Amino acid sequence: MRKSVIAAIALRYQKERKKQKGFILNEFIELTGYNRSYASHILQAHGKKIRVSNNTVIEGDIRNRAKKKRQKKYDDKVLKGLKKIRGIMDCICGKRLAPILKEVICILERHKEIRLDPDTQKKLYKISSATIDRLLAEERKKQTIKSRSYTKPGTLLKSQIPIRTFSEWDEKTPGFVEVDLVGHDGGDARGEFIQTLDVTDVCTGWTETQAVRNKAQIWVFEALKDIQGRLPFELRGIDSDNGSEFINNHLLRFCTEGKITFTRARSYRKNDNCFVEQKNY
Repeated sequence: MRKSVIAAIALRYQKERKKQKGFILNEFIELTGYNRSYASHILQAHGKKIRVSNNTVIEGDIRNRAKKKRQKKYDDKVLKGLKKIRGIMDCICGKRLAPILKEVICILERHKEIRLDPDTQKKLYKISSATIDRLLAEERKKQTIKSRSYTKPGTLLKSQIPIRTFSEWDEKTPGFVEVDLVGHDGGDARGEFIQTLDVTDVCTGWTETQAVRNKAQIWVFEALKDIQGRLPFELRGIDSDNGSEFINNHLLRFCTEGKITFTRARSYRKNDNCFVEQKNY
């Protein structure tokens, strides 16, 4: 904001006579809060051209300041040591690593697991958890396992099934459940594999599970009906993700006929199903 004001006022300031310049300067100081001497200097210097050689002319612009380059405090030796220690400590986060780093370094050096020069060691003793996470951000990114979500969105019925809002559910009453499937692929998603249907009551935390052959609508629907019969309370509401195993005519008709509230989560929002979603334990 101040830079824009300077650019606009400087041109007017430089054209006026001395007396008028004083009025403009007073207004500028009141607007920006600058010291009078500094304010006068930047208004006078802004846009002025200075010839430093036959081929070079410098134009003053308060908006274009040279950026100061900070010297790196933690160099490549520190980063290399951090990577090594983090790997030995099973890739724990910075908040857990920072408090024990000094003790861990002493133990690892005693057992000849790492070798650090005195300067690097001194820096690692003082490093903060936030700096550890920042320095190791690229390393964590390389080691992150890509998501293996098997949810195939069912789009045809989305308009008929409302997105769940917390005001619509009485979460103090048992019977409103969140449902989700957990795949048991063993790391290989090819072909068919067993899925577990998880049904968790929001109020009581009561959880029922049942294995299904795959994600086909028919098996998921049958398992859901079986679980309904085992619940110690009446099923009043179902909240699911947007997968086609839940967003289908069978389940919509079942909920409509049974007067069961049927809602769905927002796409790519895992917290909407926080009571059952496996990423939230």
